[in-house]
Amino acid sequence: QVQLVESGGGLVQAGGSLRLSCAASGRTFGGYAVGWFRQAPGKEREFVQGINWYGGNTYTADSVKGRFTFSRDNAKNTVYLQMNSLKPEDTAVYYCAAAPTSGRPYYIPTRTYEYDYWGPGTQVTVSS
Repeated sequence: QVQLVESGGGLVQAGGSLRLSCAASGRTFGGYAVGWFRQAPGKEREFVQGINWYGGNTYTADSVKGRFTFSRDNAKNTVYLQMNSLKPEDTAVYYCAAAPTSGRPYYIPTRTYEYDYWGPGTQVTVSS
């Protein structure tokens, strides 16, 4: 079992920045891909960015490419999502999730059903 908890959400003006954190407990991220998703009101949950913990490779959705950066702290078993140049359309609840990827060292799932563990989410609101 992996327990995930996000933090760092809040209210920010357009053009501003936020850094989200996702801390894991129960076990390490080894053997997993870790992804950030977001869900705006009335919309489906969508993939934002992810990393394969073993391969270290990342994958970023086109909608945030060049603005969002994924990083990790192995010692703290924590991942971060640095969000810059925020836009009102980035407003959503942001979720951290983990998907087992044993045997697929560079695979990063982008679909919600591929992820087994989810955090409760953190609200990000960008005002215009």
